[in-house]
Order: sequence, then C-alpha cells, then structure tokens
Amino acid sequence: MPGHHKILPHHTIASSAKLNRRDQKRRNKASMTNPAIDVMTDLSQTVPFFVTATAPINEVNDRMIAYGVRLLFVTDGDDTLVGLITATDVMGEKPMQHITEHGGKHEDIMARDLMTNTSSIDVLNLSDVESANVGDIIKTIKTTRRQHLLVIEPTTDETTEAIRGIFSTTQIANQLGIKINVSDQASTFAEFEKALARS
Repeated sequence: MPGHHKILPHHTIASSAKLNRRDQKRRNKASMTNPAIDVMTDLSQTVPFFVTATAPINEVNDRMIAYGVRLLFVTDGDDTLVGLITATDVMGEKPMQHITEHGGKHEDIMARDLMTNTSSIDVLNLSDVESANVGDIIKTIKTTRRQHLLVIEPTTDETTEAIRGIFSTTQIANQLGIKINVSDQASTFAEFEKALARS
C-alpha cells in the first residue's frame, strides 16, 4: 500500500569514496600452501566480461582497456561459451598471420578469428579446486602449458557445465609476488618453477 512506503536516509557521496570491487579480496598476497580458491577469479562474485564471436578486434581491444582486463570470454548469441580471447591474441602476431593466410584488412578481423576455441580450453572441476592449494594449481598450469584454466561446476539442473571461475597465470604471479613478462609464456613457467622449488 502506498501509505506504508518510507523515505530512506540519504546523503551526498563522500569525496573520498572508492569503487567496491567484489573480487578485491582475491588480490591479497598468497603462498603455495594457500587454498587454490584464494587465487581463482570467482564468477559468482565477479561479473564476467565477454564479447560476441563476431565482434571486431578493435572493439575487443577497446573493451579490454575499458574493463582493465587481459582476457574476455567469447560467446555466441545465447551466452554459450565458444572461446577465449586475450590481449596477446589481439596485439600479438595473430592478426597479421590471419591477414596473411586469409586476406582482408585488420578491421575485418573478428574475435572468432583469433580466439582459442573451447575445444582447446582446459577446465578443472570446482570440487577438485576446493580441496587443492595454490601449488597444485601452478603444477597443473605448468603441465597444461596454458595461461588460463577455467573452473566448471554442474548447472543447477545438472544438464551441462557452467563456468564458475578462472585461474590466470598473471593473477597468480601477482598474488605470489613473482615478476613475470606477461607476453612471454616461457618466462611465466620458469618463474612458477622457481616458486614450486621454494615451497
């Protein structure tokens, strides 16, 4: 009933107000023995950033800059994951290789032309991640030679898989305090090798 509504207390925002990033606690320093979940970006707490498969790569790059991320999920028209695209895919050698092989212009290249298809994406089960530590994840990353690993769980109706989280070598390195060259995969794995040896 209209008579039962109330006006809530309100005020102007403080000049020192900050954005409350829901995944901020995930950025705390970590060690090899921390629970793996501490270095996972949990998509139940963080909005995933994505582009459609037909997005031009200039748009992909603009979104990465706007969101402050180096990876976007690539979806088809109905939120089904079809791949991942990284800043290295967009800014590295892939665009020129695509033009050399297929012709066309840089602005004609779409996300689907440079992305890593789902058939090449390694995933971990959330149930395994929940009982693992950071060292286990690093060892798995070294074995798969991937910069990113997705974490999946069953959908509520258990008819398919849903992406629950993502492990990023860059994020893990930041939390471990390891300096790596984000464009050099070999450097990443060498630093992780050193971290494993120290644990």
